[in-house]
Amino acid sequence: MTATDGDLRHLRRALRLAARGRYGVAPNPMVGCVVVGDGGVVGEGFHAEAGGPHAEVAALAAAGGRARGATVYVSLEPCAHHGRTPPCTEALLAAGVARVVAIHRDPDPRVAGGGLARLAAAGVEVATAQEVGAGALVDEALALNLRYLVPAVLGRPLVTLKWASSLDGRIATRGFDSRWISSPAGRRWALALREEHDAILVGSGTVLADDPRLDRRLGLAHGPRAGAILRVVLDRRLRLPETARLLAAGGPVLVYTRGGNEARRRALEAAGAEVVPLAAARPAVVVADLHRRGVGSLLVEGGGEVHAAFVAAGLFDRVTASLAPLVVGGRTAPGPVGGEGPSRLADAVRLESFTVRRRGPDVVLTALRTGCLRELSSNVGAS
Repeated sequence: MTATDGDLRHLRRALRLAARGRYGVAPNPMVGCVVVGDGGVVGEGFHAEAGGPHAEVAALAAAGGRARGATVYVSLEPCAHHGRTPPCTEALLAAGVARVVAIHRDPDPRVAGGGLARLAAAGVEVATAQEVGAGALVDEALALNLRYLVPAVLGRPLVTLKWASSLDGRIATRGFDSRWISSPAGRRWALALREEHDAILVGSGTVLADDPRLDRRLGLAHGPRAGAILRVVLDRRLRLPETARLLAAGGPVLVYTRGGNEARRRALEAAGAEVVPLAAARPAVVVADLHRRGVGSLLVEGGGEVHAAFVAAGLFDRVTASLAPLVVGGRTAPGPVGGEGPSRLADAVRLESFTVRRRGPDVVLTALRTGCLRELSSNVGAS
């Protein structure tokens, strides 16, 4: 199929619209839609909240009768099944559109190419971004929807490793003073990450050192997964005090431990925590249990030994780090990733798809685990 001059531009616009649903659509994907008629764009829409109208429905409503004979650009294949809302394919057919271009297919087994197939069977011209020469957008679309695609394709939560450090890679001084390495803008960025994840995880050492609340406080999250974020603590020896601020703050707290010390377990449960004994509190075991509990995205905030465990297990999808313009120094000042580490540089973990942003004076670097996008693209008909 030959691309029209506007294919790339309109698909890019659909992606920008999709991003507006960042804090409300989970566990659904972020989706944006643009309807283009003879006179140009006649309707736009995005999925704003799980359970609400999908992007295609919102865009068709904005277009009205001008959608007949139009081309629809959508960042993800239209759904063809009944969920909280009716199938988008039927809304598109009822509106009389002539052409639908989706960036990639939806891996949900209830869709998985069936949406485009349903439209094609009814006489609508359909294509993916690759088929119209806009394949460069596929990776961008995949990265936008990691929170949806990783659970759907890999069968586990999206795992994001996050830290803030000085320019020389220290997360605290040698005296473990860490407040505040980040600027106010950098700290707001960190809080915003909590608004788009289902759960946040730290080790007991972080709780003992910093006594954090680990809560949401910006009010950005809305929809079915709004409210208190699930706080997860890895605590092999049940050192978490029942007076910890994360317990007093309210909301669910999950403590993974190796067991033993029944008095400590009862004290933590009385303080509001759920204590889960595990034979081995390794990242893979913890993540599998969180997946069974319906967690779709996990923000790992450390400390260094926790980050090292996830890196060593290869059990992460994204790393995002805020670098502050200061130099701390110190041979014993801690870094964001501890553990033994490799003896050869060739064995270091490589990342890909870097993005760079500014948050006040801080620089935020985000990168993906090498191979992450390839794993996803092979399951959405985009490889």
